[in-house]
Amino acid sequence: MHSLATSTLAWVGFCSFILIMLAVDLGVFNRKPHEITTRNAAVWSGVWVTLALIFAGLLFGPLGWELFGAARHQKGLEFITGYLIELSLSVDNLFVFLLIFSYFKVPPKYQHRVLYWGVLGALVMRVTMILAGTALINRVHAIIYVFGAFLVYTGIKMMGEGDDEANPEESPIVHFVTRYVPIVRHYERRKFFTITDGKRVGTLLLLVLIVVEVTDLVFAVDSIPAIFGVTTDRFIIYTSNVFAILGLRTFYFLLAGVVEKFHYLKTGLGIVLGFIGVKMLLPLLTKGLAALVTAAGGESVASQIRGADHIPIGIALGIVALVLLVSVAASLIWPQTQKPKSKE
Repeated sequence: MHSLATSTLAWVGFCSFILIMLAVDLGVFNRKPHEITTRNAAVWSGVWVTLALIFAGLLFGPLGWELFGAARHQKGLEFITGYLIELSLSVDNLFVFLLIFSYFKVPPKYQHRVLYWGVLGALVMRVTMILAGTALINRVHAIIYVFGAFLVYTGIKMMGEGDDEANPEESPIVHFVTRYVPIVRHYERRKFFTITDGKRVGTLLLLVLIVVEVTDLVFAVDSIPAIFGVTTDRFIIYTSNVFAILGLRTFYFLLAGVVEKFHYLKTGLGIVLGFIGVKMLLPLLTKGLAALVTAAGGESVASQIRGADHIPIGIALGIVALVLLVSVAASLIWPQTQKPKSKE
């Protein structure tokens, strides 16, 4: 069991490192508004993926030993599985971000600024949800089964969703913000606020930022319960979330033009959510089934059923990776046919 001092030092060290990286990003490489090139996005995507892999290596090695002792290999696998799940679910956000930026006609050179500040907001929201979720599970463990049922429902719903585009202008958050916050319907360079008729008002860029923040919050409602199906360790959950959403910010500029080609990804994500949900429900399901078998006189069989109440993290990681790989490969092998545009 790791000491409180070691745990606190790990949290402070990790958060400090992330803040330094974000400061370098905005203060050095993106001081002036400019359009992010594919090459630049590829480099930064590689940086964040590499950092995540290095961090995973540290969990398997010295950092993991200091924090978790002999359980470091288990925690390392939990981090990789959580990171893969969060990253794949975050890729689904790209569809929505692309729609938001396209609808509001956000100039390409300002899109990085929106995603940058959106990430900072996401970090705060996610740590709040993670701390609240783990506290709730520790107090009422049965809530894990509620999360599991929710993920199964969400997975089935995701697999059945169509590709119809929503209109961001009609979303409740846009109506709410424009009702209570004065917003001018134009951009003032990179500013979120401007002065109009002597009053401080928000620009269209502020409205876009708020829509992006709320969108991430909605997606977090799916992704946070999903990682609870992998681990309830707050440090593992938060670090995997942070690396995933920081990678998402650069992946947007790298994949925005091709993300629509992965039309089977949503189906794959639905299967992943359903699988994680079943994994969370498995102890309850096996307990109930064992009770029925015992009542029927099959104690030996019931004992075997009770022993199958969990899926090892290594197997879970393999299943998640395989489903995502197959969904991406299927999208490339069987490309989506373009629907003919109706003539008006």
